[in-house]
Amino acid sequence: MTSHDHHNHGHDHGNSASGSCGGHAPKTEDLAATSGDDVTECLVMAGTPVIKSQAEAEGLYRDYQGQRYWFCCAACGPLFDADPDRYANVA
Repeated sequence: MTSHDHHNHGHDHGNSASGSCGGHAPKTEDLAATSGDDVTECLVMAGTPVIKSQAEAEGLYRDYQGQRYWFCCAACGPLFDADPDRYANVA
């Protein structure tokens, strides 16, 4: 199985930054055990929580104009790269 096989379940990153991200959110128990400072929201898939330390360990982040942005999955990085101002100006 590749890391993108789960995208075949009606999950679409391309239509809207306000959609929900199916299957990429951290586990509830991981969120509960994580400091609030280590949790943010994916800007590409708005509303999807991201544990910063996990995202960094997996390379799911970008640095843009002196700011770091973390993502819920590998598909979000290229979408951010294609139009970083669209997402960076949401924060």
